[in-house]
Amino acid sequence: MSDHHSTSGIPTIDTARLRLRPFASTDATELQRLAGAREVAAMTMNIPHPYPDGAAEEWIVVQAEKWQRSELLALAIEVLDTRAFVGTVLLKLAPAHRRAELGYWIGVPFWGHGYATEAAAAMVDYGFTILGLDRIDAHYLAGNEASGRVLQKVGMRQEGVLRQHIVKWDKAHDSVACGMLASEHQLGRTGNSAD
Repeated sequence: MSDHHSTSGIPTIDTARLRLRPFASTDATELQRLAGAREVAAMTMNIPHPYPDGAAEEWIVVQAEKWQRSELLALAIEVLDTRAFVGTVLLKLAPAHRRAELGYWIGVPFWGHGYATEAAAAMVDYGFTILGLDRIDAHYLAGNEASGRVLQKVGMRQEGVLRQHIVKWDKAHDSVACGMLASEHQLGRTGNSAD
């Protein structure tokens, strides 16, 4: 995995098949199209549907500032060989607590290729090894088993269920909380099993 730095200071991370890179203004159209799919919005806590015009451009513009303030590292997920933009992976940072919340989404045409797992694993690795975090957590809406499997594959464990924690489209949903500590990540990297 290589780590390049862009002019904004936002890192670029290459994996076997993907490049996680800073967003560019040229991503706005695809960001709106893919994130705006009802199937994507239905499984996320913060993506609106329909996705408002201009919102993607606005979101992209503030990313460098949020990274500079150590609030958020959001990267575009691009397939290395086709340069196709397929989704987003991010760490919502809480530096005072040395932790972050992992988030991601993949556009519907690209589901089922393992891109979410590959991107999430790279971001978790970056958070622990480069940013020096002690903990990374994530939440997914109960019923989104695909997201639960992604988090399990990257080494997170379920820590609890927050009942009726999220209201999406006038319906209350349970939120499943998962987490991982730096020590658990290190164990996974060295190939030792703590089971």
